Amino acid sequence: MIAHGKDIKVFTGNSNPKLAQNICQELGIPLGDSEVGAFSDGENFASIYETVRGSDVFVVQSTCSFRKDDKSGSVNDALMELLIMIDALRRASAGRITAVVPYFGYARQDRKTKPRDPISAKLVANLITTAGADRVLTMDLHANQIQGFFDIPVDNLLGSPIFVDHFIEKYASCHDDTMVVSPDVGSVARARAFAQKLNMPLAIVDKRRQKANQCEVMNVIGDVEGKECILFDDMVDTAGSLCNAAKAIVEVGGAKKVYACASHGVLSGPALERLAASSIEELALLDTIPAPAGEEELAKSRIKYLTVAPMFAEAIERTYQEISIAKLFN
Repeated sequence: MIAHGKDIKVFTGNSNPKLAQNICQELGIPLGDSEVGAFSDGENFASIYETVRGSDVFVVQSTCSFRKDDKSGSVNDALMELLIMIDALRRASAGRITAVVPYFGYARQDRKTKPRDPISAKLVANLITTAGADRVLTMDLHANQIQGFFDIPVDNLLGSPIFVDHFIEKYASCHDDTMVVSPDVGSVARARAFAQKLNMPLAIVDKRRQKANQCEVMNVIGDVEGKECILFDDMVDTAGSLCNAAKAIVEVGGAKKVYACASHGVLSGPALERLAASSIEELALLDTIPAPAGEEELAKSRIKYLTVAPMFAEAIERTYQEISIAKLFN
């Protein structure tokens, strides 16, 4: 039995409308007619201006901070917009609602690290489910176990194939002198899978974190001397860990050049300044989160964005057709 709606409709909030528009272009459909904003007192609202009765609806909204009309929105604004849109669509008799969350905020709060800590990732999962979502489509969750926080199906797309294509093209002529580096021990499994796809050796930066958003790089496990290295992680927040890892690879390990890639560019606080002053030749990011600065500032920080729109469009089409999404990564 086919469980999807009669047609595909895509709507977006304010956190990443450009990505939603690009997804619609890949699908060959117009972006849904809606308005999402805030009243003068800060309360969020959503208005849907077309019928969605019986449709297979996809709401594209990364739960990240954003800017709209020279006004800033927080992670919580993005989350509330997503919840309110889902509620509006459910009350409008949508056939099925999929929350498309390219970047899932609060994912780092996935466990208790000390007494009386919340597990905010589980709370966000409950909110999305209670609002009325039937499915969730996301990319590179910070911890895979977050999929188990939901009581509805979750498809967690992998951004690594996009980076694999990017670096295969980049290193076609000097493949033997390149290796993948994990910026910390916790990212080893992710970096190892990436290295296997590129058929490159793996090194690890061993670090000791003193407190939140600060870390001290200790040493490099693996021979990176004279090599061009690719640092691989799932996100870049303040860029402290990434820049310290790059410094260790060059100063301790003796690497020739350092490149980096990460699925989600949060780039908060001093991130852009740190990247501009670092030894990283290029940082490749996916556009799950919109760029926080103009092209000139991004160029100073040597940041390059790769689009995820084709992958999300294919996943949306496969969800609608009830076709396996896992085969995208086989």
